[in-house]
Amino acid sequence: MMLEAERQSVVDACHVMQNKGLVVGTAGNVSIRVDDLVVISPSAVPYEELTAADVCVHRLDGTPVEARLKPSSELPLHLSVYQATDAGGITHNHAPASTAMGLVCDEVPCSHYYSAMFGGPIRVAPYAEFGTDDLARNVTEALAGRKGALMSNHGAITTGPTLAKALDLLPYLEYICEVQLRAMSTGRPVKTLSAEQMADAGIGISGYTPAALNTDKS
Repeated sequence: MMLEAERQSVVDACHVMQNKGLVVGTAGNVSIRVDDLVVISPSAVPYEELTAADVCVHRLDGTPVEARLKPSSELPLHLSVYQATDAGGITHNHAPASTAMGLVCDEVPCSHYYSAMFGGPIRVAPYAEFGTDDLARNVTEALAGRKGALMSNHGAITTGPTLAKALDLLPYLEYICEVQLRAMSTGRPVKTLSAEQMADAGIGISGYTPAALNTDKS
């Protein structure tokens, strides 16, 4: 079986998302890029039954290489992000707070310095039906210069140089959204951090690189 270690990493990441309550049922998906190949979780397989052999391998153009099952319906989204950025891993989830924030705003402001981990305010991609090229395009645009984004009426996405890094960002994104929601629920003005304060926070957070992601693969 090709890319067995990467396929097992996808399975393990799905279990982490499930155990942390970041997905419901079989919703959500995970992938890893290996050169011109994408290793991605299959569609509609319960996470507790998922095995490395179930995980699909496709080329960056979507052509299946080793895939006995149908890939996640969000394969176009993953392919689009990989083609536009230098990401090496992607996670997509339907966690409650981040999904809720996507219903009430077009951008999550920098109300917490953890936003520096994502490159700044977290954008909300306009709604498009799941699995479509429109959704892939909207989310890819929302991710420009960012490590994470929300999807209107849908969920959230994080990216990283590795799947482990992308997965590590998920709880922080959910926390930022939960804090913002609670602050908004008071009806009081929500304090936000200045660009200078965010820059200082970015330098101080381990593993955070202030430079925007490269979105030009030419």
